[in-house]
Amino acid sequence: DNKCFLCVNTPNDEQALVVGRNTTAFIIMNRFPYTNGHVMVVPVRHVGSFNDLTDEETLDMMRLVKIMVAVLKKEFNVDGLNVGMNIGRAAGAGIDDHLHFHVVPRWGGDTNFASVIGEVRVIPEDVLKTARELRPFFTKIQREVCG
Repeated sequence: DNKCFLCVNTPNDEQALVVGRNTTAFIIMNRFPYTNGHVMVVPVRHVGSFNDLTDEETLDMMRLVKIMVAVLKKEFNVDGLNVGMNIGRAAGAGIDDHLHFHVVPRWGGDTNFASVIGEVRVIPEDVLKTARELRPFFTKIQREVCG
């Protein structure tokens, strides 16, 4: 679906903000992150129902979540992580026809007054820069986690 920004139809992963891939899923930077390093794990196939994922897609997505958790813990020194999927608009899904996991790094005190008062988030680093920093760590940790 060419209207879906999660359908990455370009060979240029850097331009598309893709951090890493496996057979049926990929990791992409969130263009509107909650915190620095916020990524999404997405099936390549445009699918909106969790039950419509193949076993291979489900396993590939979870492998990528596992890798990103390891990357963010080891290389970004996070204090914690939120990992989750919003299924359906009522659950907060901004895009409910292309499933994706959010992997959100958290640090003690990372919530500030700007997001509470002004509905604004302050992100200390550009997502393009963060994507460039994450790619080599993804490759390194992928080898460690997946062999």
